[in-house]
Amino acid sequence: MSVVAATRRRESSRARRVSLILLTAVLAMFALTLSYGDFQISLPDVVRSLLGLPTPAGVDYIMHSLRLPRASVSALAGLAFGLSGAIFQQLLRNPLASPDVIGVAQGATTAAVLAVLVGGYSGSFVSVIGLIGALITAIVIYALSWQKGVGGYRLILVGIGVGTALTSITSFILTRSDVKVAAEALIWLTGSVNGRTWAQIVPLFIALVILLPAALMLGRTLSGLQLGDDLAKAFGVRVETSRMLLLLTAVILAGMATAAAGPIAFVAFMSGPIAVRLVGGGRPVLLQAGLVGALLVLVADFIGSHLLGARQYPVGVITGVIGAPYLLWLLATANRTGRGG
Repeated sequence: MSVVAATRRRESSRARRVSLILLTAVLAMFALTLSYGDFQISLPDVVRSLLGLPTPAGVDYIMHSLRLPRASVSALAGLAFGLSGAIFQQLLRNPLASPDVIGVAQGATTAAVLAVLVGGYSGSFVSVIGLIGALITAIVIYALSWQKGVGGYRLILVGIGVGTALTSITSFILTRSDVKVAAEALIWLTGSVNGRTWAQIVPLFIALVILLPAALMLGRTLSGLQLGDDLAKAFGVRVETSRMLLLLTAVILAGMATAAAGPIAFVAFMSGPIAVRLVGGGRPVLLQAGLVGALLVLVADFIGSHLLGARQYPVGVITGVIGAPYLLWLLATANRTGRGG
């Protein structure tokens, strides 16, 4: 028993160290995003502007109108995507089970595109419509996957099919829209944090204030759920209630992040596995996955904005370039080990 307790203490200590390192990296990348650009702002001036103290001419405008919204939506959307992906993957015990693979993000995307291009809506109302689209899509996928329970691979296959259908609907809407409006929407569909406003950021921030603590509390049941329903029930876990609450939390996080920044490719998909490798052991890594997601989006946006020449690239292009090879590698290794069926 003392060996088990010592092992758990070591795992907890490592998880805390990894969380601290990731949080420090996120804050450093956030500060760099605010400071670096065509108009350089020193870190002391960044702090003064954030605190509302006097700054040189032009600093407050660039900070509060341009860079702070962009950095904020990058960090918040990445945190939400990473947390959502980790919940799906650990709950369904499958690294392919992330919201951008199984169709949930596509549901939010289609609903948001309908709201913007057909309804002419903007701002926080689009976030609400995107969330509703994600929830409806998740219910449809769950219902179609149900067969005396929900199997991981069955849900993934159904989700891929539903997601493909929704992508086709989105493409049809774009082809029927004004060319200029469709071109702007296409940039958002790639996953972009450029031009974000507080109207998109505030709903996502409120959702995270509520759902991050809820996810961490519910995450305590994940260890039991990963053992299977029968063993989880034996340990006193309310299986169906816990599963539904975790899925609802993950869907809302993915829907709100998608409505705020578009379907940024592969962030939800990659964050969980990276966090697992960093922390090790068999414990849930929800907080660490969220921090990895925030760091991924901040770094990808910085690369796309500053390091690839004069032309700027949407953040989703950069995460797609990183994530696509990882997906192929995961599928190849799953086939070799016989887990792909």
